[in-house]
Amino acid sequence: MSYLSTYLSRSSKILRDGTSRILRMQGAEAPSRAPLTLYTLNSREDLSHYATGCDADIGGTSSVHLDLDEDPAHNTSIGKPATAKFWGDMRLGVKAGLEGKLRGGYAGFRNRHRPTLFGELTDDVSQHHYLALRLRVAGHPRTRNSYFVNIQTDGPITSDLWQHRLYFSRTDGGWEDIFVPFNAFVLTNTGEIASDQISMLRERIRTIGISLLGGNSGVEGPYELGIDEIRAVNEEDVTVLPSRCLDPPHSRSALIWPAEIEPSTEGEGERGPL
Repeated sequence: MSYLSTYLSRSSKILRDGTSRILRMQGAEAPSRAPLTLYTLNSREDLSHYATGCDADIGGTSSVHLDLDEDPAHNTSIGKPATAKFWGDMRLGVKAGLEGKLRGGYAGFRNRHRPTLFGELTDDVSQHHYLALRLRVAGHPRTRNSYFVNIQTDGPITSDLWQHRLYFSRTDGGWEDIFVPFNAFVLTNTGEIASDQISMLRERIRTIGISLLGGNSGVEGPYELGIDEIRAVNEEDVTVLPSRCLDPPHSRSALIWPAEIEPSTEGEGERGPL
């Protein structure tokens, strides 16, 4: 689907949904606490809405891919024909001439921005307390503790990013549901923990993504992460002990990619600018 077709499709959906809510007089009832599916990654169409980036975009040597995984061995257990596979090689080295000038060791993906005729499309998760991710961690064991989930809101400072480390329980490459309290995310700005930890603007979620940050901990090696879906849920939907913010508030953080660099795109196609 072309960019223009996608743009017009999003715009018409907003118009239809708004008209439907008016006709059904929605808004007078109490806000819904039902689980809210934010993103699915089960088709090539789904993956076309995501962007990838890594340190190779600015002179590093890591690699990143976001592909459709149709292997029944990976997907039968959750009843899906396909899921996404975020994979590549995490490397700390940089290209010749950039030693000491560039810090390597990161790769990530996030959903693309969603402009419409009525402004940018965002998600409202203000009635939900947890971000739920169904993930499958594989790759080299040393890479498995360096994943972060990242949230960008439609706030006044575009370089603000809320982060939380992803903690996995399984070591057999199987699927697991990870629940992260929204109030446990830490605000970062241009790769550093923000001195003022303000509340997340959960009414206007702009992007959600996942990054692998090897540069912070000196981690290198092949990585692989399966992704099925991302939802917003409440306490009654939590099936395992939620992740907690275990990183000290004064520790150094890092973004999916430097704030001044736009990620390139990949997944069933070639890389290119957004």
